Amino acid sequence: MTRGPRPHRALSEAIPIAQLRGIVQLAGLSPERIYDLSIVSKLPITFIRVMFSARILGAANEIADDFKDEIAQLRVIARDAAVSAELWLRSKHGTWRFFLITAAGLIEIDRNGTPLAAMAPEA
Repeated sequence: MTRGPRPHRALSEAIPIAQLRGIVQLAGLSPERIYDLSIVSKLPITFIRVMFSARILGAANEIADDFKDEIAQLRVIARDAAVSAELWLRSKHGTWRFFLITAAGLIEIDRNGTPLAAMAPEA
């Protein structure tokens, strides 16, 4: 799947979301960029790739397959407890989904970075 140019509309909408989590720094316009913006806060520092997704409601494994190149690029960033990488997706209707990138795959998170599984009510 061709990714095309930088998703300016999604990126402009992502900035206020990111500002709720800390200081936002935009990456340059280089075609070699591996992230679009970073959030600097107490912990962690987060590197984020913002993308348009036509299949926003897909399962995490479908999302991982659709964006495997971007995920691979984000995995190049050295990570530990103080550094993380996320994939933020926006649909043409303005729906957002957020994923934490781990060595094992993707974990869906809310816009604050909290894993959705951690927010599920206990049975």
